[in-house]
Amino acid sequence: MTARWVVDEVAPQRDLRITWQPISLLFKNEVDESHERYDVYYSTHRMLRVMESVRAALGDAPVGDLYWEYGRRIHHDQEREFDIADALTAVGLDPTHATAADDEAWDVPIRDRMAVGIELAGEDIGTPIIAFDDRRGVKQAYFGPVITRVPDTEDSLAMWDGLVAMMNIEGFWELKRTRTERPEFGPRP
Repeated sequence: MTARWVVDEVAPQRDLRITWQPISLLFKNEVDESHERYDVYYSTHRMLRVMESVRAALGDAPVGDLYWEYGRRIHHDQEREFDIADALTAVGLDPTHATAADDEAWDVPIRDRMAVGIELAGEDIGTPIIAFDDRRGVKQAYFGPVITRVPDTEDSLAMWDGLVAMMNIEGFWELKRTRTERPEFGPRP
């Protein structure tokens, strides 16, 4: 939902250039095969390997398209297990990138890219992470915001502007409240 908020509502109004970076919950949470969420984490980790293969071959631009296709299949179609080659084909990418899903060599760039976000936002975070330069030109990052639906444009921009303002305050660290509802993904984009 945070990704939809930034891409659909904020980026067009605030002239943002978005670069998608991986965060593997398999690596972040250091789970092994006995963990109850291992299969879910491993499945999405395999998708990240494919995204890094695409990035290495074609740059950052097509990574976003693949991210959205994964999201449509997982959140809108309720498909947890799908053919990654089909997802690649659906967004006009070479389906042979799907072989990267089982290639551990892609774990190196995943770990390297994750390390940047974690170094900026801290170890005690999850996903999403949003990073940008503050008014002093220093790259800063937030964990979050975690939202369950995309606000209308006016509220989306107010929330973004508030985050930007807080990013500029030295000593500001955290806001949090308990989530009481599940995400509302809306129609399939």
